[in-house]
Amino acid sequence: MSNPSAPSTFKLGLVQMRCSPDPVLNLERAAAKVREAASRGAQIVCLPELFRSQYFCQTEDHASFDLSESIPGPSTEVLGAVAREANVVIIASLFERRAAGLYHNTAVTLDTRGEIAATYRKMHIPDDPLYYEKFYFTPGDLGFSAVDTAVGRVGTLVCWDQWYPEGARLTTLAGADVLFYPTAIGWHPAEKAEFGAAQSDAWRTIQRSHAIANGVYVAAVNRVGHEPSPDPQPREDTTPMTMTGGIEFWGGSFVCDPFGVVLAEASRTEEEILVVTCDRRHQEMVRRHWPFLRDRRIDAYGGITRRFHD
Repeated sequence: MSNPSAPSTFKLGLVQMRCSPDPVLNLERAAAKVREAASRGAQIVCLPELFRSQYFCQTEDHASFDLSESIPGPSTEVLGAVAREANVVIIASLFERRAAGLYHNTAVTLDTRGEIAATYRKMHIPDDPLYYEKFYFTPGDLGFSAVDTAVGRVGTLVCWDQWYPEGARLTTLAGADVLFYPTAIGWHPAEKAEFGAAQSDAWRTIQRSHAIANGVYVAAVNRVGHEPSPDPQPREDTTPMTMTGGIEFWGGSFVCDPFGVVLAEASRTEEEILVVTCDRRHQEMVRRHWPFLRDRRIDAYGGITRRFHD
């Protein structure tokens, strides 16, 4: 359940940023942006998915495993120092090397002492053109959970998890007041004109629905900028235009309240830092008037554990 000693209001910081090919530079820039968000009053700051590099999952390349790191490791050491210095909670999405040949897409929550308060390994792993994550990441084995922080109890999921109501529900049932979704999602340039508006609207809508169905704040944190595919040779299941076009990350980071009202939203193209005030009293009011958790028929949902009812 939620921490009763948590403040009634708290401020989220969302860092929407471009990512360069240089992991050292990306970490330095991320640390600076966390400090800036904290200077503007943010008490918990979330970075985009896999912010230390450009999105390497556009291709299947064994050399990209060299981008991985241990947890604890270099990123948690640097960001832990920033958390202590700025007295801020940080959520950082990292390419975790758990063991030789065993890797995860992992989000770490660092507390204000700079220590690891929670680790979440991405549960849903996509495999689509330019998003070949199954090649790199083992599905998470830590389940869905929430953790108490200086600002209250929060839950973290990662990108493709955004599309699954089950993950949002189980994280809420663990007591989260806020669901964070560090993200790296964008358009295939060849598809943008025809499908782009509908794709980004669906992404925004599904996350707003998680907020409404669960009575929680939702924060989605994306990157921006065009990142070309490093491999000019298309796979058999893609067209040359799609493959060589890379990905145009669509930004649009946002925070919505427990009834899905968007409180702040970043642009599609620019780096931005959003700082948004959330209020647990508002959450309480929404849940009293729209008691979806009260009216759930938990006795009737057993079938949800089946893949499909043939």
